[in-house]
Amino acid sequence: GCVVSKPRLEPRSFVRGEPEKGRMTVTATNVAVVGAGPAGIYASDILSKSDLDVNIDLFERLPAPYGLVRYGVAPDHPRIKQIIVALYKILQRGDIRLLGNVEIGRDVTIDDLREHYDAVILATGADRDAPLNIPGVDLPQSYGAADFVSWYDGHPDYPRTWPLDAREVAVIGVGNVALDVSRILSKHVHDLMVTEVPDNVAKILEDNPITDVHVFGRRGPAQVKFTPLELRELGKVPDVDVIVDEEDFDFDEGSEQTMRSSNQQRQVVKTLTNYASVDPDERHASRRIHIHLFQSPSEILADSKGNVRALRTERTELVGDGSVRGTGVMTDWPVQAVYRAVGYFSSPIPGVPFDEVRGVIPNNEGRVVTEPGSTEIVSGVYATGWVKRGPVGLIGSTKSDAQQTIAHLVEDAEAGALHATSEAVGHDAMIKLLDERGVAYTTWEGWELLDAYERELGSRYGELSGGRGIRERIKVVSRNAMTAISRGEEHSHDDEDLIGQPGEMGVPTAIERFGDHYTGPRGE
Repeated sequence: GCVVSKPRLEPRSFVRGEPEKGRMTVTATNVAVVGAGPAGIYASDILSKSDLDVNIDLFERLPAPYGLVRYGVAPDHPRIKQIIVALYKILQRGDIRLLGNVEIGRDVTIDDLREHYDAVILATGADRDAPLNIPGVDLPQSYGAADFVSWYDGHPDYPRTWPLDAREVAVIGVGNVALDVSRILSKHVHDLMVTEVPDNVAKILEDNPITDVHVFGRRGPAQVKFTPLELRELGKVPDVDVIVDEEDFDFDEGSEQTMRSSNQQRQVVKTLTNYASVDPDERHASRRIHIHLFQSPSEILADSKGNVRALRTERTELVGDGSVRGTGVMTDWPVQAVYRAVGYFSSPIPGVPFDEVRGVIPNNEGRVVTEPGSTEIVSGVYATGWVKRGPVGLIGSTKSDAQQTIAHLVEDAEAGALHATSEAVGHDAMIKLLDERGVAYTTWEGWELLDAYERELGSRYGELSGGRGIRERIKVVSRNAMTAISRGEEHSHDDEDLIGQPGEMGVPTAIERFGDHYTGPRGE
C-alpha cells in the first residue's frame, strides 16, 4: 500500500490579539483530539471539512497512530490494510497534526488541554476486557482476549512472552475478536510470517502445542456477531479444520425475522451451514476450530493444583424472540486454557467524568456531562467512538458517531461557547509545554520514518519458505526504539532492543496500569 505523496497543507495559525486598524482578525478554533485510532482520525477529518475555521492537534498515548487497527486486530485480519490506507490518506494531508507518545493524565492533564485549546474531543476507545462473572474466571490460565491481542500485536506496554502450553483451549464469545484469537491460536506460524507479526510473538507461536480450539456462543446461528468475510476466511487457514455441529442449528420466530431483515446474518448462517455439512472423512487437518452454539459458559473448573482443566457450559434453547433460556443440561469440555472475548471496556481519563458501570464517558450525543444521567454539560469537552457509545459497531458506526459529535461542537463554536482558559492557545503553546516537561513526543513525519523502518525490516527478512512471498513489514515493539526512530535519534538496531521490555521511558506497564483488570501473564 504505497500512497502517492501530496503537497502538504500547512495548518493555518492565527494570533489572538488586537485587530489591526481597518481589518478584522479571523480567529481559528483550536481543537485537541485525544486518541489517534479510527474514532479520533475520522472525527478530526470531519471537523477539518466543516465550515468552522479550525486547527487540530491529534494526541496519541503510543508513539505510533491507528489505535486498535494497529494494536487490536490480528495481523492477518483480511480487511486491515484498506482501513490503514484510508486513515493514512487523512493524516498524510498534513493539516491534522499528530502528537504521539503523549498521555493525557500523565504527560499532560485535561486541564492543560482546556488551557491551550478551545475544545477537546476524547476518542480514547476501549482498551481492556469486559468482565465475565462466572466462577473460576480468576484461574491462572483464564485470560481476557484484549490482553492476548495486545501481546500478539506487539503493544509496547505488555509482556513480551505468553504461556502457550494448552493443547485444548476454549474461546468464549462469537464476535470477530473471538475469530481473531481462534485463528492466531490455531494457525501454523509459517502461514503468519507474511504479516507484520513481531519476532518475539512468532518464536512463541512456533512452539504452540495446540490441537483444538473450542469457540462457545450462548445463542444460535442467527444471533452470532461474526461478520461474513471473517467467518469465511476462517475456512481458508491451511491445515486447520472448522467444525460445526448440525445439532446447533435452531431458529425461532425472532431468528427468522433477523435473517429476513439482515443479508449479513443470512450469509453468516450459510457459512456455518457449509462448515456443518462437511463429511467428517474429509477432515485431515492437524488442528481444529470447533464452533459450539447454544452453550452458555457457567464455570471454569480447576484441577487439584489450581490450574484450568475444563469449561462447564449449560445447553440453552430459543424462547421465540431470539433470546435463550437454560435447559439445565451441563457439559464439561476438557480445556487447559480459556480466553474470554465477550467485549471491550474503556478506561477512565484522570479529570474526566466516567461511568464505571457502562465503561464510557457520560455524554449527551457527544457533549460530555458531569456524571451519568446528568444534563449538566462540561463545556468544551466532547466524546466520540467506543468511549462515547460503548465498544460496539465497526468503522461505519464510528464515522456516523463522529458526525454527531462534530455537529454539536460546530454548533457550540458558532454560538461562541468555546474558549480556551488561557491566552496561550494552540499548537505552538502545546509544543512549548511538552518541551518544558521533557516529553519525547512523536509526529506524523516521525511515523513516516518508523513506517519506512518497519517495511525495511520486512524486506531484509528475505523470501519466506514454501513460496509464501516476502514480509511487508515487521513491527517494532519497544517504546524506546519506536520513539527514537520516529524522532530521528540514534538507537540500537539489535533485534532484542527493537523488541525491548514493557515499562520503558517510565511508562506504566499494562500490569501496573490495569491492576486487577489485567488478565495476562504476570511473570516476565
